[in-house]
Amino acid sequence: MKFTATPLEGVLVVEPAVFGDHRGWFMETYSEAQFKEQGLNLTFVQDNQSYSAVKGTLRGLHFQLEPKAQTKLVRCTRGSIYDVAVDIRQGSPTYGKWFGIELTAENKKQLLIPKGFAHGFMTLTEDVEVQYKCDELYAPDCDGGIRWNDPDIGVEWPLEITPVLSPKDETAPLLKDANLNFLYR
Repeated sequence: MKFTATPLEGVLVVEPAVFGDHRGWFMETYSEAQFKEQGLNLTFVQDNQSYSAVKGTLRGLHFQLEPKAQTKLVRCTRGSIYDVAVDIRQGSPTYGKWFGIELTAENKKQLLIPKGFAHGFMTLTEDVEVQYKCDELYAPDCDGGIRWNDPDIGVEWPLEITPVLSPKDETAPLLKDANLNFLYR
């Protein structure tokens, strides 16, 4: 596996080694040993999968508050997404900054998003499946979000269309109004 740093401390692009032949291909999507070699001591406890039928579906920007904050390892297994992490750690030198990357079934890249970051994605194709590992169980009482189009963050979503949103995402607060308890350490 190849681990590549991004401009946001702790957010990493993870590229599995893919071994192919006339039958197809094989890859390890996660290896505890390889993550530990990178200083990442994670215990994933929940795997999630989403399906989005329509191009332009936007999910996010989501997070879980402490004490149930989650680190996520995200990959796209069908279609294509633009995946985004936003630093929401108060006191961080990159607070309110974002990083985005295209994850596709073909490129097999993954994005590791640590605790203290909001996460969201926009589907770039029809019929998209996204899978992600979490190191904390879902906790509805710690569930939070910030507006996908917050002008103070300025995510540059790749499709210039009105996204398909859930009611929750349509009414999410701006970053400046969000209830956050993440501190930069």
